[in-house]
Amino acid sequence: MFAGVTFNYFVINGMVTTIAFIITKNLWMLPVPFVVHAIGYFACLREPRIFDLWITKVSTCPRVRNWKRWGCNSYAA
Repeated sequence: MFAGVTFNYFVINGMVTTIAFIITKNLWMLPVPFVVHAIGYFACLREPRIFDLWITKVSTCPRVRNWKRWGCNSYAA
């Protein structure tokens, strides 16, 4: 944990907001990492590994073709 969020989330937040700042060249992008960090902090209060669990879920259980019909995923066979 780093400053209340997982280290992976902290690094991804830093990379994404740095790239957004470089692309937009706008000083209004400077407070964005703090807002995103606050969102991650409040998400990590209840479950500290929420983002790691979400990444694992998304990577091991991709969307299937009939997801809109059934509203759920299944493991690829």
